[in-house]
Parts: sequence; structure tokens; C-alpha cells
Amino acid sequence: MIGTSKKLVYAIEAVLDIAYNSGGETVQSSAVSERQGIPRRYLEPVLQQLVRAGILRGVRGPRGGYRLAKERRLITVGDIARVVDAIEGGDGAGETQPRSDIGRKVVLPLCLQSREETLSRLDEITIEALCQRARGTGVVSEALRRLDYSI
Repeated sequence: MIGTSKKLVYAIEAVLDIAYNSGGETVQSSAVSERQGIPRRYLEPVLQQLVRAGILRGVRGPRGGYRLAKERRLITVGDIARVVDAIEGGDGAGETQPRSDIGRKVVLPLCLQSREETLSRLDEITIEALCQRARGTGVVSEALRRLDYSI
């Protein structure tokens, strides 16, 4: 079931950090780890799953790192939650099925309905909207710091 797991929070923070701070450049995982305080041992596997899911693109080489695979307005928090949910096995595979009638007929449908309602609400929130929210709260973007207006 979708919840506020540590992995989900880290995944959303990582994608938002990359979107907000990239300015068209790749963002190294070490920079995301440092800015967000996410331990690299948690961050790297999540970033790789997001790459496999087509949310991020990994770039190799000396100037490598991560960038968004799609426009910010096309990536939703629901997309990220589904990736994390699949990592954590919340897609129904391998979960213990209720043994009682009340579990199968009442509790499990309630949990599945709750999961779908949560995902539906998260699908309404784009990374673009979160970037705007960050800008509105005064969070400084590394992309803006790198801008050079010299002629």
C-alpha cells in the first residue's frame, strides 16, 4: 500500500532536486545527497529504479549524473510513488492474502481502494508544481546560482 515511506520521501526529494537544480545540466547523485541529506546507500538504488522507469535519465562520464527523462510538467508524484511502491513490493505480488472472509471481503478491498485514491491524488501533483512551490517558499536553486550574466 502507498504510504509515506522513507524511500518515497527520498525519491520525491531526489527528482525534485534534480528538476529544481539542474538548469539543463546533469546533477550528480553526490550533490543530491548533500543538499537533501539523503544517505547515498539509499539514494543510488532509488535513482537507478527511477532511470529504469523512465522518470530520470542517467548520463555516464566525467560530467555525468542524472537529469529528467521528461518535462517537469509531465512527471507526477504518482509516477514516482508507483516506482517506489513496486520496489517495496506493494503492487500485490507476494503480499500475504487475508485468510478470513472479513479480511478478503472488507479489509483488502478497503486497502486497495485507499491505495488507488492516494495514487489518483498524487497524479494531480506534478514536479513542475513542486518546483513552483519551492520557488515560492524561497528555496534557492543551484541552477540560478550558476547563471552568468556577464557580456
